[in-house]
Amino acid sequence: MNYIKHLNGVYVQFSKDNRLNPTHISLYIALFQFWNYNRFPNDFYINREEIMKFSKIGSNTTYHRCIKELSHWKYILYSPSHNPFKGSKVKLFNFSTSDKQALYLDSTINEQALVSNTNVNKHNINFIKLEAIAKEKLILDFFKKENYPELEAKKFFNHYQGIGWKVGGKTKMVDWQATARSWMLKAEEMNLSVLAQSRTNSENNLPLDHFQDNLHTNQNKNYDEPL
Repeated sequence: MNYIKHLNGVYVQFSKDNRLNPTHISLYIALFQFWNYNRFPNDFYINREEIMKFSKIGSNTTYHRCIKELSHWKYILYSPSHNPFKGSKVKLFNFSTSDKQALYLDSTINEQALVSNTNVNKHNINFIKLEAIAKEKLILDFFKKENYPELEAKKFFNHYQGIGWKVGGKTKMVDWQATARSWMLKAEEMNLSVLAQSRTNSENNLPLDHFQDNLHTNQNKNYDEPL
């Protein structure tokens, strides 16, 4: 699955389809991102609240109407769930263009034209940046929801973004939420260890007793005698 070619292909369909409005497109992009996070399976389960938050849709009615219309218009296959403990299932159809070229729609003549390699590279870079921003926001929202520190969310994102989202630098991460919880457990253990060490150091460095003769000097002195 080549997500750049897929997006190029689906954007062509968007430009041709007058039934779509910005809400449909925003919802589709949110679904695509979650499809990407799950490594492009044949189908996957979604959480309505997460999708609505990611797509900036504030109304349940609007959300249900748009996702049903996307399914009816064959952009996705939507299987709603009536079980509160199980999300709805979604399948996204592959809109990838030919392996030989990326295509875009020329709105003036309604025909397809070849995209230059330079434009494709720029598009790739911009999309990767947008993907990283979206992923960071998702992680920040998750840490906030779990009452974890925002600083730890940024540390978590920067660490795994830098190593390609691989556990131990080798294995591709499967469940980033579980990894984030493990991250916080280790962070809390480290904080407790530092606190315990700080207390130990404090006890070992008690201030000198004002009434203790720390120098072991003779206090029975006659100050009338010359030095």
